[in-house]
Amino acid sequence: MPLWLIFHTEDTFQDVPSKRAVTQDITKIYTSIGLPPFYVVVNFIKMATGDQWIGGEIKSDKPFVRVAIEHIAVNLPNEDAVYDRTARAIDKALKPHVADKGYDWEFHIDETDRRLWKVNGLIPPAWKSEQEKIWFKENRPVPYPEGE
Repeated sequence: MPLWLIFHTEDTFQDVPSKRAVTQDITKIYTSIGLPPFYVVVNFIKMATGDQWIGGEIKSDKPFVRVAIEHIAVNLPNEDAVYDRTARAIDKALKPHVADKGYDWEFHIDETDRRLWKVNGLIPPAWKSEQEKIWFKENRPVPYPEGE
């Protein structure tokens, strides 16, 4: 699962259409490599004025968006080219929603061992396996016999 935590000021992502647009662009990153859409979880965390500090100061001159991303379903190989390609895909997804609006922003990605992840009590099937293709098609976790 990719989990995205989007920390944002009160003047950004104010309505469902703006949130839907960015989450659809985020989801495309992962469905393009074969992950089921329901794996992608995005939480918007609104930060009130005075709750977001940068460099020891309250950030108030323009909106700031901080994105913390956790990759669990698929961990990246330790290769500079893969890291660069991933960062560029994230830049592209966020560009119309933050960069093009003149916001300050940053992101980082943590990776968690896949073995420490379950969905509805199920161990998710192996990446690109036949069972995961079923999960993709159904867009939900589908029980299967253990060991498959």
